[in-house]
Amino acid sequence: MKLKTILIFAPLVVSVILVQSYFWVPSYEVQTVGNPTRVEKFINSSIGDAKILNPIIAADGASSDITTLVFEGLLDLDENLNLRGRLATEWQVTEKAYLIVVPGASFADGSAVTAITLEQRLRQAIASGLVPGLKDQLLDLRRIAAEERVQDVSLPGEKGEVQTVRVRLHLPARIQISLKEVDQDLFKKLATVIGPKYADSAPYGRWIEVEPANMREAVKPQFSQLVPVFEHNPIIEFKLRQGVRFHDGHEFDAGDVKFTYDAIMNPKNLSPRTSDFEPIKRIEISDPYTIKVVYKRLFSPAINAWMMGIIPEHLLNDAALKKEMDRRNISAELRETFAMRESEFSRNPVGVGPYQFVEWQSDEMIHLQRNEDYWEGAPQYKDYYYRIIPDKLTQEVEFRSGAVDRYSARPHQIARYKKDTRYQSFSSLGFGYTYIGYNNRLPLFKDPRLRKALGMAIDVKEIIKYILYDEAERVTGPYPKNTQWYDQSIPPLPYDPAGAIKLLNELGWKKNADGWLEKDGKLLEFNLLTNNGNPIRKAVVTIAQNAWKKIGVKCNTQLFEWAVFLQDFINPGKFDAVVLGWSLSQDPDLFQLWHSSEAGPQKLNFVGYNSPQADELIVRIRKEYNVDKQRELTHRLHRQIANDQPYTFLFAPRVTELLDKKIVMMEKDGSYSKIKPSKSGRIYYSFNKWKKLEHAPEF
Repeated sequence: MKLKTILIFAPLVVSVILVQSYFWVPSYEVQTVGNPTRVEKFINSSIGDAKILNPIIAADGASSDITTLVFEGLLDLDENLNLRGRLATEWQVTEKAYLIVVPGASFADGSAVTAITLEQRLRQAIASGLVPGLKDQLLDLRRIAAEERVQDVSLPGEKGEVQTVRVRLHLPARIQISLKEVDQDLFKKLATVIGPKYADSAPYGRWIEVEPANMREAVKPQFSQLVPVFEHNPIIEFKLRQGVRFHDGHEFDAGDVKFTYDAIMNPKNLSPRTSDFEPIKRIEISDPYTIKVVYKRLFSPAINAWMMGIIPEHLLNDAALKKEMDRRNISAELRETFAMRESEFSRNPVGVGPYQFVEWQSDEMIHLQRNEDYWEGAPQYKDYYYRIIPDKLTQEVEFRSGAVDRYSARPHQIARYKKDTRYQSFSSLGFGYTYIGYNNRLPLFKDPRLRKALGMAIDVKEIIKYILYDEAERVTGPYPKNTQWYDQSIPPLPYDPAGAIKLLNELGWKKNADGWLEKDGKLLEFNLLTNNGNPIRKAVVTIAQNAWKKIGVKCNTQLFEWAVFLQDFINPGKFDAVVLGWSLSQDPDLFQLWHSSEAGPQKLNFVGYNSPQADELIVRIRKEYNVDKQRELTHRLHRQIANDQPYTFLFAPRVTELLDKKIVMMEKDGSYSKIKPSKSGRIYYSFNKWKKLEHAPEF
C-alpha cells in the first residue's frame, strides 16, 4: 500500500516542482532577473583553450582571440580593410636607395664612371626629365664616401646546424638617392644613364674578405647580397600615440616598439613571426614618440607586421627576467635557456588593449576586465569571459540558454536561426576558399585545358545548394573574395559537361567501348584524396567523382587521417589531385602559395604550379608599396591563375555569427543602434561599443 501511494503521488510532486520552476527560473528573455550583472558580461566560447598569451609567441587562434583584446599594435585594419593607426597616429613610407660607384664601369655613352661624374649625370638626367617619374619624387641625391664594415654571415652546416663566418666589407663610394615614395623600378629607370649592364663588372672579390679564408667559397654565393650594387632601403617612420599606458600604469613609448622587434628576432624566444620582421635592417628611435624602421630590401607586406601587439619592455627585458628567475629560484642550468616562453608573463599578460587580464583556469575559462584607462575610451562591457566548451552541441545549448552570448552556426542550422526572433544573425564570407588541386608536375595534368575540362564537369552550384545549404559563394581565383585584391569581373567556369568532353576530345581523349576516356591505350584515370574528419570535403570528393564519371573520367577516391595525409602525400607532392582549402589574410602577397620557387617538398605550392608570368607578377606585388598599383597587379595575377586553372576553384564558405538580440551598439551619448558589420563582414570591428540591454530593443 505504501509503495502504491508513492507511485501515485511522486509524479504529481514532480509536476508541481516543474510548474513552480517555470515561474521562478528566469527565461532566456528575462535572464537578468536574479542576476542583474549579467548584462555587464560578454561570454564567448571556444572548442579549445589558449596556449600562451604573449602575442609574439602565440600561434593558435584561441590565444589570438585573447591577445587581440589585451594588446594592441601600431596599426590595424579599418572597416574597409585599409590600414589605420592605433598606437601609431601617423606613418610615412619613403626610400633611401644606394648605387655603388663600380670601378672600371662605363656610362651608356662609353665614358668612364667616377663618383663625381655619376652624381652629376644623375642630377642632370633627373632634373631634365630623362629619368621618368623621378623629378617630383626626389628628396635628395648625394655622394657617400667609401667605408668598411664587419658583420657575421650564417651558413648552414652539413648536419643542419648554423655556422657563423665573419666578413669584412670594403664598401666603395656610393650615391644615396632619397625618394618621397618607394620605386621598385628606380634602377631600371637609371639605366638610361648608367646602361643596362652596369653591375656586370662589379669586383666583389676586392670588396669582401672572409675570415677564416677557407670559408670564402662557401660565402661566395652571398657576395652580391653583402655588397649590392643596387640597394633599396624602404623606411617607415611612425609617430606614436602619446599618453598610452600599459595595464600596470607604465607609459608606452618607442622603446617598447624596438624591444618587441628585438624580442621577435631573439632566437631564444622561438617566435613564429621572425620571417615577418626579418627584412628589417635596423630600427632608429628619434625621440620617445618617433621611430624609423629601415628595411634592407623591398618587401611591401612588411608594414602589415606592425599589427603585432606591442609588449612591455619593463616587464620582459633581461633585468626583469633575471628578477623573475631569482624570485622563482630557477636553477643555473635552466637559466641558460630561460626566455619569454618560460616567463610568467605568458599566463599573466600586460598590454595596452581595451581589456586587461584577470584570471585563467586551464581548460575552463579566461577572464578579462575592461581597461578603464584605455586611450580610446573604456569598452561598454565590464567583463569578458572566454569559456572552453569543446563540444559544438553543448555550445549551442549554452547559447540558447543565455549562458553564452555568441554562437557560430553550422550551415544546416542557419535557416532556422534566421527565423528565430530572439537572435540576430550576421553572415559574411570568410577569408578562405575550398578547391580541387591538381599535381601540375604530372604529365596527365600538364595541359591547362585538361584541368579546365575537369572543372567544367562539376556543378559547383549543386555543391553550394545541397552540401552548404546555400551558405557559400563561387570563387574564381587565389584571393579572398571580400578583399580588393580579388578581381570580381572574372567569371567562374561554366558547368558544361558537353564542353568538357569537347575539350578532352581535342586533347586526344576518346571514349572506349566501356565509356571511359582513353588515349594511347591509357585510361584518363587518377586518384582524388582528402583528409578524414571533414564532411564537406568528403562530400565534394564524392560529387566530383560522380561528375567525372559522367564524362568518362575514372576517378578513385581515398580519405586519410590529417597527419598521414600531410606527411605521406601533400608534403612530398606524391598525389594526383586533392580537395583542400586555404584560410588566408588580407595580404596581397601570395609568394609562398604560388611562386615556382616554393614548389618543392614541404612547401606550400605543393601542386607545383609554374608560370613565368605569374612569378613576375608575384614578385612585383611584394615589392610594390602603392595600393592602387598593387590592386592592378593582383587582378592580373588573379586572371593569370584563373586561365591556367592549377586548381578548380570551388567556393568560399559564409560564416554566420549569432548574437543575443539584446546586444546593441551603444554610443557615448547613450543612444544605441543595431550592430552593423563592416564592409568585409566583421561584426567585432566595433566590439568596444557593444552593450547588452535588459530587454530586446524594438528596431
